[in-house]
Amino acid sequence: MVLRNADSFHVLRQAPFMKITRALISVSDKRGIEALARTLAAHQVEILSTGGTARAIRDSGIAVEDVSTHTGSPEMMDGRVKTLHPKIHGGLLGRREFDAETMTEHAIAPIDLLVVNLYPFRETIAAPGTTVEQAIEQIDIGGPAMIRSAAKNHQDVIVICDPNDYDAFIEALEKGAIPDHTARRALAAKAFAHTASYDSAITTYLSPPSDGFPSELRLAFRQAQNLRYGENPHQKAAFYREENEVAGTLATARQLQGKALSYNNIADADAALECVRSFAAPACCIVKHANPCGVAVADNIGDAYDRAFVTDPTSAFGGIIAFNRELDMATAKTIVERQFVEVIIAPSVEDSAVKVCAAKENVRILAVGAWSTATDASLDFKRVAGGLLVQERDIAAHLITEQQLTTVTEREPTAKEIQDLLFAWRVAACVKSNAIVYARDLQTIGVGAGQMSRVYSAIIAALKAQDVGLEVAASVMASDAFFPFRDGLDSAAEVGICAVIQPGGSVRDDEVIAAANEHDIAMVFTGQRHFRH
Repeated sequence: MVLRNADSFHVLRQAPFMKITRALISVSDKRGIEALARTLAAHQVEILSTGGTARAIRDSGIAVEDVSTHTGSPEMMDGRVKTLHPKIHGGLLGRREFDAETMTEHAIAPIDLLVVNLYPFRETIAAPGTTVEQAIEQIDIGGPAMIRSAAKNHQDVIVICDPNDYDAFIEALEKGAIPDHTARRALAAKAFAHTASYDSAITTYLSPPSDGFPSELRLAFRQAQNLRYGENPHQKAAFYREENEVAGTLATARQLQGKALSYNNIADADAALECVRSFAAPACCIVKHANPCGVAVADNIGDAYDRAFVTDPTSAFGGIIAFNRELDMATAKTIVERQFVEVIIAPSVEDSAVKVCAAKENVRILAVGAWSTATDASLDFKRVAGGLLVQERDIAAHLITEQQLTTVTEREPTAKEIQDLLFAWRVAACVKSNAIVYARDLQTIGVGAGQMSRVYSAIIAALKAQDVGLEVAASVMASDAFFPFRDGLDSAAEVGICAVIQPGGSVRDDEVIAAANEHDIAMVFTGQRHFRH
């Protein structure tokens, strides 16, 4: 939950005695803190703070009292102990209606507003070369304790742990309003979620590894939106994003126009985006029902789109189109005039392209931002009944080079065939198994996906090419796994395939190699399998 505007706040009625007289601010993420402190000061709110936050507020010319002065106890142990004190937790936990006498007896002043976010533990452990000692020092103790105290006593205390909530709070305060009980409860729930997520990250990091995986795995996601329905209309659905936002993904995308995204839109868009991210040159991928139906690389995205579209115009109808370059006006115009499309995705979108797409107001246009070219070492998850499958993300196909290929046939592939083989190999890794991809000149010619038999995937890939009038002869073939029998090679030879890339490793490799030699087909082994289920 993010409090988007002041409408989330109302003048209190349930507890009319509540008034913000004292606030405690202690944050690692100092975005927006000056504006918040300045507004509080303007409304005669006493501000308590610690360490770097106090310095930042004071340097802005705003009066602030150090927590050590307030408690009468100095910060100690290099700042490890500063807010763990009865005057702090009593001020947060004290129930105004029941504990006022005790608070007075022990000189505990109420703290009505707590603004805290925690040490950057996730960011620290994500940085290369971080030691365990450095990670341990980023485990916040006082922050979570204060957040939990304030959240427990949300009837009397407002707790804000997200800088994105400051603007709405400031706007409300300027209007003389503060969060009512419903809003305070929502903020408390958000605060508990914040500390739970923080503790989960620490638990996962400190858990003894088992074969490279943590023995305890705690995942934290935040709801981004409710969806109209799931894969089918009778299923309810929602989209959750990781708390640590990853740039260049659907989770951080800006929707520039169009209807709300559906469950299937998001799943297919993610598949399309994953495919185009693997290419350095301008590329286009069109996805339908989780499988690429057309992929191409060219000198510009307009040409890449044209070449991807002709692979399978029928399947492209109602598909998802992804680019790895900015969407320009000319390409956008071609798309909306040529076909019905559900979603168009690109790192960025020209304003003129958005205007062109406005003619098709239901088309969803997504700008996902720039993405990192670094190797994605994150984990991949799949839910099963009663458990969770976890594996390393499969990125090997995107990284393989010509030097890693082993030629196993009498005929060596030409330089052009090598280029097409590597292209087809990357596409095949994005296609549901059993996957067969025919390609030529950095363009898919036919795609066979998700068949129970590999030879039928090869047959389907050829049929798709023939249906749209594409010449299969002189194309290359990529297979995501080895050929268990020679029939796949024989089928490819019948349509004129000239070179093959596959993992190898079958007990019948010799048979398959012999078949390739008989048909004068060049074949290379990668030693990698790329099943996708």
